[in-house]
Amino acid sequence: MTIITASCRTHRSRTAIVCGLFTALTGSLFIYLSALGTDLHWLNTLAALLSLYLLLSSGTKVWFWSGFFFGLFWFWWIALSFIHYQMPWAIPFVVLLIAMIYGGIFWLIAKVALNVGRLSLKNKSVAKQRIPSLITHHSSLITLTLKASGLLVLSYIHPFGFDWFKPELMFVESYLGVEKWQFALILAAITLTIWKKQPVFLLLLLPALHLSSAMQDNRDNTISIVTTHTPVEEKWNKSMHDAQFQSLLQSIDQAISANKSLVILPESVFPVFLNRNQRLFEQLQQHAKKINIVTGALYWDGKTPRNATYIFTTDGKVTVANKVVLVPFGEANPLPDFLSDWVNRIFYDGAVDYKASTHVADYTIDGKTYRNAICFEATSERLYEGAPKQMIVLSNNGWFVPSIEPTLQRLLLQYYSRKYGTTIYHAVNMSPSYRIINAKVLSP
Repeated sequence: MTIITASCRTHRSRTAIVCGLFTALTGSLFIYLSALGTDLHWLNTLAALLSLYLLLSSGTKVWFWSGFFFGLFWFWWIALSFIHYQMPWAIPFVVLLIAMIYGGIFWLIAKVALNVGRLSLKNKSVAKQRIPSLITHHSSLITLTLKASGLLVLSYIHPFGFDWFKPELMFVESYLGVEKWQFALILAAITLTIWKKQPVFLLLLLPALHLSSAMQDNRDNTISIVTTHTPVEEKWNKSMHDAQFQSLLQSIDQAISANKSLVILPESVFPVFLNRNQRLFEQLQQHAKKINIVTGALYWDGKTPRNATYIFTTDGKVTVANKVVLVPFGEANPLPDFLSDWVNRIFYDGAVDYKASTHVADYTIDGKTYRNAICFEATSERLYEGAPKQMIVLSNNGWFVPSIEPTLQRLLLQYYSRKYGTTIYHAVNMSPSYRIINAKVLSP
């Protein structure tokens, strides 16, 4: 370990790249193990601790390359969406841009920490002449503390509104906790271990332990969660809608035959303005006389389109809950207007942005209250205001499969389930659906 950290403090560019690569690999291992269906809590714990240890021990160049490879390993799949816009040539450029953004963020944190540490030396020049070793030690602690603080607040830095990078997520399937205070303890333990070169400070990890006990499978068996397998190109092909809609109605019929009380369908499985499609709307109302239905579709208010959840209940009521947090670039352009219009014209055939609702929506079915969430917004802290007990999430992962995107999405939902105690019912298109109870993933 000493040899590795010492080499990562060098200023050689090649060494910095290798150290950054290894740091990001160990910090990303949990995602790929989870994608393979491998549950190794001990390995996830050790790999995450090693990644943070190497990062805090390293210099500015290594921080840049670590951020670069973190961006690459965590978010390369974002570029896959360009395949569906017939622009596969853009994929390497988008991947490089994402990696550079995170590399720049990491570099800035390390640079600020180093400069503040050096400044503290200058401000104590008199003391430095009398007790130089103490002041150098003090400066090192300041630099380490600022680096650790940077990691602690990284989850609040959202490039273009994209908030999926949370360093503490590395511990979601480990023996350590994901709460901010637990992550702060982990960082403090590693910081003091590096500063004092004494592993005894790793004992500070003990209060951060999260040893979950075996959980009984107490799922609500009256809920049917449907998985669909409709590729993006077929989903928006109007000539295929009749067959798709008939299949969805059959899924509802199957849930009725199985004596389910609620059936959940994925995001925008009805890719039409359902409130303007009288025939389909009435068909769903007819089915809702026998079962409660939660489904994704589009909503048109006469001015702008919305990504919505439609809730048909057995008492004849229909509720529409619109999406609150839109996908950056995918549903709403976060750039200034003059750039946003250009991007929409070039990449989206001039399509207008979706419109977000201003309020988080809850709805009640058979006396139970559910928080509404549609895909990306389910991984946003805003949707967990008030710590909802139950959440229904509708997703369409067709834009990013095959990739690690469904896995990373699930890990984030586990993270929020653990933090807020929320039970999550997740209906997905193009990847498996599931339930999450106390951060544990169960089949639908």
